[in-house]
Order: sequence, then C-alpha cells, then structure tokens
Amino acid sequence: MSLPMAIRPSICVRLASHGFLAVWLLVAAFPLAWIVVMSVKLPIDAFSGSPWQVIVGPRTVEAGHGLTWIDLVLGGAAVAGFAVAAGLLAARLARALSFAGLIGGWVAAILLIAVAGIVLLLGVLPWLLSPLDDGVAKVLGVTFQHYRAVWVGHGFWRNFINSLTVTAGVVTVSLTVGTLAGYALSRVQSGLGLWLLLVALVFRALPHSVLVTGFLPVFIGSRDLLIPLWEAPMLGPFLHLFADVPPTLYGKPWAVIAVLVSINQPFTIWLLRSFFRNVPTELDEAARVDGCSHLEAFMRVIVPVMWPGVITAGLFSFLLAYNDYLVCALLLDAQSQTMVPAITQYFNRETTSTDQVEAVAAAVSITAPLFVLVMAFQRQIVSGLTAGAVKG
Repeated sequence: MSLPMAIRPSICVRLASHGFLAVWLLVAAFPLAWIVVMSVKLPIDAFSGSPWQVIVGPRTVEAGHGLTWIDLVLGGAAVAGFAVAAGLLAARLARALSFAGLIGGWVAAILLIAVAGIVLLLGVLPWLLSPLDDGVAKVLGVTFQHYRAVWVGHGFWRNFINSLTVTAGVVTVSLTVGTLAGYALSRVQSGLGLWLLLVALVFRALPHSVLVTGFLPVFIGSRDLLIPLWEAPMLGPFLHLFADVPPTLYGKPWAVIAVLVSINQPFTIWLLRSFFRNVPTELDEAARVDGCSHLEAFMRVIVPVMWPGVITAGLFSFLLAYNDYLVCALLLDAQSQTMVPAITQYFNRETTSTDQVEAVAAAVSITAPLFVLVMAFQRQIVSGLTAGAVKG
C-alpha cells in the first residue's frame, strides 16, 4: 500500500537512507565474507598481500585444490536451488516433524535441512561433478582441509555438542519460565511483581564478571555443600544409589546453564510480558467459555497467537548462551568447553600460519549456525520485533 504524498519521503531522503544501509551492510558483511574466503585457501594464499591472490588462490590451485568453471556454475545453481527449496519446505517439515511441540518440529526441521545441505555440498556435488571436471582447468582455489583439521583433528565437534547442550538448556528454561511468568504478569495487575521484575533487570545490566565472581565459590565448593545430604539418614541411602560421593557443579554444563538463565531470565520475562500485553483478553475469556482451563487456554490459544514473540525471545536467549565467552571460560573445564572459548586455544600457544587459518575456519564454523538460524526464522523475528502479537 502506497503512502500519501504528504508523508511520502522525498527522493533525496530515500536515496540517502538506502545508500547508508548499503554502505553499512558492506562494511558489516565484508569481514565475514573475507574470513570465509581465507578459510578455504592454503596459508600462503590466505595471508597474501594481494587481495586478488587471496580470492583466486593460485597456490591452492597448484597444490591440486580447486574448482573449475563447471563446478562454479552447476554447483552454484544447485546450492541456490537447495536454499530456495529449503526455505519453501521448512514450515511443512516443522509441522510434519512436530513430535515435541512446534519448537521441537522447527529444531528437527533445521537439523534435517542442515544435514541435507552438508551431504549435498560435501558428498553429492563432488561425486556428480567429478566426471565433468576431467581435462578442465581449475580456476578457483578451494580446500576444506582446514575444516577437517578443526572438526576431526582437533575434535571441534565436541565443542559443538557442548554449545548445543548449553544453548538448548538456556533456551528451554528461559522460554518455559518466561512465557508462563510473562503471561501471568500481563494478566495480573500486580505492582509488586512489576517492581520485582524491574529490580531483576538491574542484574541483567551488570557485567558478567561481577555475577560469575559471586557464583564461582559456590560451584567450586558445591561438593562440600552437598555432603550433608549424602550423610542424611533418610535421604543419604537413596542418593548413594546414583553416586557414592556428591557431584560437583564446577566444570559442568549445568552450572553455565544456571548462571546464564539467571542473567537472561528477567529480560526474557520483560520482553514476553510486553508481547502478551498486546494480546486481547477476549481470547482468554473465549477459551474459558469453551471449557478450557487457564493452562489449556494459554497453550492452545495464546501461545499460537504469540508465536513470533516467543521465537524472538528464544533467539535472544540463544544468542546470549551461544556467544558467551566469560561465563563458559570460567565455569567449564576443557572437556565441557563450548565453541567460542575453544577458539582461543589456537592463540594461547606459538601459532603458525596454518594454525591461524584453522582458527579462521573455526570462526566461520561458529558463524554458520547463526546465519542459518536467522534465515530460517527471519519472518517470525521481523513479525515479533515489529508487531509483537495480534492487532486490535
């Protein structure tokens, strides 16, 4: 729908705003695009002083790693077609795979699409294109040996699983508690709950180092704190069935999940409360008239309407847990370390050019899931940030 002439911006304003956005996107996207190019080159090409040599990778081609023009055309068309098909089928796959609610369906759909994309890129395409490349000169140097070294040689897949464990725990707890608390605060006119939430938001604004300092002694001494429970006459024999000695929280993912949830939960509740306040109370009343309990009305009527807001809150929780460095670095041991702190192992020693390119490949590996997540939920995110819920 076109705007009236009286409020329509002038051509100069539109050109200036579009030009600013284009420049900003170029500046923001260039470092990411550049490290992607560097990660698939040999070190001599990746750190070359000539930008053209970094892009083309002549030494990488000489070493036998490269793509022909047939690979670029047909492979690019196949990847573009797969991306379009994945975007069209994502919602249908989420509904078909919704074995644990809508969230479980979307998670399963994204994982299935990601696995299919990896199989297509690294398995099917090379097998289909290799007969066509016989006798055709390579024109672009590309190698995935640094990714193999990171994921297989250095065991980066363990850090990936640890990151999934932490982020899944934080998102699950944050959304479960946040949706219930946000809905209750939006429907109950209680000044006490609002003031408690405002006070809790102050802790959300504190630096993570301050909060971790308070949690660290508790987690380090958690085994000593739990010893009285193991020695209790009634509870002790039952606990000894699971472990002879009390467990320690220090170095375990559960400690990080507890800290990150405590940091993020006030913001999640506040955000979801704002979304729920835009949902008409008539929907609750209609569901109650039809025989639903408060919980059934919440799950069957309110949550489906509020889905964009829930996804937006879940994305913020995911980004907090996924990108956290300080809490994970201080509270996790080497076996439970997540991906972001694990990258520092490449720089805590005397590094070679190969180690640096492997660190770049690890950084690209961390960025790729975020890009896939935002692209998969872009419509819900935009809807949640702009509208929040229904209108009227």
